[in-house]
Amino acid sequence: PLLTNQWANVVRWEMRTRMFLRTSEFLWQEGHTAHETREDALAETHRALEMYRACAEDDLALSVIAGEKPENERFPGAVETWSIEAMMQDGKALQAGTSHYLGTNFAHAAGIQYQDREGAQQYCHTTSWGVSTRLIGGVIMTHGDDDGLRVPPAIAPHQIVIIPMLRDAPEDAALIDYCEQVRATLATQTALGERVRVLLDTKPGKAAAKRWDWVRKGAPIIIEVGPRDMADGKLAVLRRDALWNTGNGKPAFTYPAREEFVAGAGELLEAIQQALYTEARERRDANITRGVSEWQAVIDHFEKGGKYPGWVEVEWSRPTGAALEKVVEQLKSAKLTIRNVPSGAPAASGPCIFTGEPAAERILIARAY
Repeated sequence: PLLTNQWANVVRWEMRTRMFLRTSEFLWQEGHTAHETREDALAETHRALEMYRACAEDDLALSVIAGEKPENERFPGAVETWSIEAMMQDGKALQAGTSHYLGTNFAHAAGIQYQDREGAQQYCHTTSWGVSTRLIGGVIMTHGDDDGLRVPPAIAPHQIVIIPMLRDAPEDAALIDYCEQVRATLATQTALGERVRVLLDTKPGKAAAKRWDWVRKGAPIIIEVGPRDMADGKLAVLRRDALWNTGNGKPAFTYPAREEFVAGAGELLEAIQQALYTEARERRDANITRGVSEWQAVIDHFEKGGKYPGWVEVEWSRPTGAALEKVVEQLKSAKLTIRNVPSGAPAASGPCIFTGEPAAERILIARAY
C-alpha cells in the first residue's frame, strides 16, 4: 500500500467561531492511503481509528466511544466513516477523530490506479483519517475546573514544577542549589515511559503567586520548598488533580521526605494520569441514559433533563432514503445528532425508536459541538 501522513493548516471562513473547536484556521494531522483490496483498506481504516482511540485515552485521558457513523453523518463520498466521541463536562459530545473507508470512489475521481499481478490497471481502495487542534479543546473541557487547566501528565510540558520560596536573602542561593539538586534527581526518574519533565521556577515573584500561576496552567504536580523544608529534608507537594482539602478548603499539600517523593514520583504521575481518565470515564458512563424506547421520551429527556442532559442510547433500524431523511429532520428539530454506533454494543432487541420496525443496532444521540 501507499501510506501518506500529512501535517497541515487549513483556513475556512467560519461565521461563528468557537475557540479550539471551530476556528477560521486550524492545524491537523491526517493520513491518506491507497490499497489493493477492500479488506486491506478497511483494516487500515480500523487501525487508524484505534490509533486515535489510544492517543485520546492513553495520552489525553479522554474517555471515548468508538463506532461507525450513520449514513447521513458519513464523510461525503465515503463508504464508511468511523469516529471516536468524547463527552464534555456539560454533557455535549465532541467528535475527537475520524477514519474513513473511501472505497474506489475517490480513486475513480482522481485517477488513482495500480498495476495488478496480471499487468492490468486497477483502481485503488483508499482511506483518509484525521484529528485536529480541537483535541486541545477536548482536553480543556474534559479536565479543566474552576481553577484553570488540569493537564494530563502524559502531555504536560512540565510534569513537576519546583518553586523555591525566595526571600531576597543571602540564604536564597543555598535554597536554589537545593532545589536544583531535587530537579536533577527527579529528571532521572521515569513516568509513562519517558523521563520525568521537571521545571525549576526561579523567575521573580512571590511563591504563592507563582503557585497559582502553575495551578491555572495545569501543572500536574507543584512543589514548594522553603528554608525549613530544606532543613528538614522534606517537600511541600500539591497535586493539581486533587487541589483542595475537603476538610478545611485549603490547598491539599502533603509533606513527604525528599527521597521518598523522588522514588515515587513516576508512580504518582501515572496515578494522576489514571485518575483524570477514570474521572472522565465515570462522568461519561453516569450521563448516558439507556433503555429509552420512545421518541417523545428522548425529547423530554433533553428538554427536561436539566442543564447537562448527557447522551441517550436508543435502538434503530438503520433506515435509508426517505425514511432516513425523516429521521434527520426529527433530530434536527430537537437540535440533536446521532454520534455513532458504538463498537461492541449489545445487539438490538426491540423496535426502532423512529420507524417502529425491528431495530438493527444501538446508536448514541446527543447535542454536540
